[in-house]
Amino acid sequence: MRIGLIGAGRIGTFHAATLSRHREVGSLIITDVDPVRAHDLSDRFGATAAPGVDEIFTWGVDAVVITAATAAHGELIGRAARSGLPVFCEKPVAVDLPGTLAALAEVNAAGTILQMGFQRRFDVGYAAAREAVRSGRLGRLHTIRALTSDQTPPPAEYLAVSGGIYRDSLIHDFDIVRWVSGREVFEVYATGSDAGSSMFRAAGDLDTAAAVLTLDDGTLVTATAARANGAGYDVRMELSGELDTVAVGLDDRTPIASTEPAGPPPADKPWPGFLERFAPAYEAELAAFVEVVRGERANPCDGREALQALRVAEACELSRRERRPVYLAEIPGPAHD
Repeated sequence: MRIGLIGAGRIGTFHAATLSRHREVGSLIITDVDPVRAHDLSDRFGATAAPGVDEIFTWGVDAVVITAATAAHGELIGRAARSGLPVFCEKPVAVDLPGTLAALAEVNAAGTILQMGFQRRFDVGYAAAREAVRSGRLGRLHTIRALTSDQTPPPAEYLAVSGGIYRDSLIHDFDIVRWVSGREVFEVYATGSDAGSSMFRAAGDLDTAAAVLTLDDGTLVTATAARANGAGYDVRMELSGELDTVAVGLDDRTPIASTEPAGPPPADKPWPGFLERFAPAYEAELAAFVEVVRGERANPCDGREALQALRVAEACELSRRERRPVYLAEIPGPAHD
C-alpha cells in the first residue's frame, strides 16, 4: 500500500513512524509546507519527500493521512474525496461548522472513506469503560466526570488557529463521552476563564473551561479542561452508576497526589503529554485505517462522529458566550439536512 502523509509536525512524525513499520505499507510519501522538514522526516523513515500537496494526489497513492494545520483539513478532505481516495484526518474536519458540513458533503457525494482521528476510542481503558457500561456492570449510569489537562500551554501562534479550548481540547472528551455511554448530548451549559497567561486573552481563548452536559437519557456529565497543569498531562474519566463506579486513566503515571495519610504516593514519572499517554492508541487507530482501506473492517470513526462532537463544542461556545443553557437541536447537523 502506498500512502501519502500531509504534514510533518509532531503528530505527523509519530504517524510516519507508525506507518513506516506497518507490514501492509510498502511506501510512504511525505509533504509539508516546510520542504526541509518533509525531507528530514522522509530521510528518517526511508520515505519519499514530495515537493507539495499536488504530488500527493498525482503520484498514485492508495490513501491519504492528513496531519496538516487545522485550517487546511477541510480543503484537503474535499480534494481527497474528489480524487476518490480514502483519507485519515486528525480532528477536526474543519475549523468551523460550515466548513465541516461542506467537507462531509464532498465525502458523501464521492462515496469515499473518511476516518477521523479520535484516538481515545482505541485506548484500552476507555474500551473497558465502554464495555462496563454496555454490559450493565454499572447499573443505571447517572454521572460521568471527564477531564483533560495539559502540562504546559500550547504556543501562542497555535492558539490563534486552534478554534478555542472547546473545539480543540474538550472535543476529545465530548467524543469519548458519546462513544463510551452510547448516548447523545441533549443540552449543555458551559463557562470558562482566561485568568492565566495574557496570550489566551490576546487569542480570544480560555485557559480553563468547564461544561455540564445532559445526555438524552438524563445522565449528567461534567467536562473540564485546563491548559496549564504543572503536575503533568492528566486525562481521566469516571463513570458512576447505581451498581458500581469505574475510572479511566488512573494508574502509576497519573499526575495527581493524595492528601490522605494512607493515600497512594505521587507518580514518579507522570505523563508529560498526549503522545506518550496515548501512543498505543495512535498506533491502533492507524492500523485500523489500513484495515478499513483494505476492506477488512468497517470505519470505526467516520466524519459524522466528528460532526456530532463538534456540535457539542459549538453548543458550549454559544452557551459560554450567551451565558445560557443551549440545546443541541439549536446547532445545525444531520437532523437539519
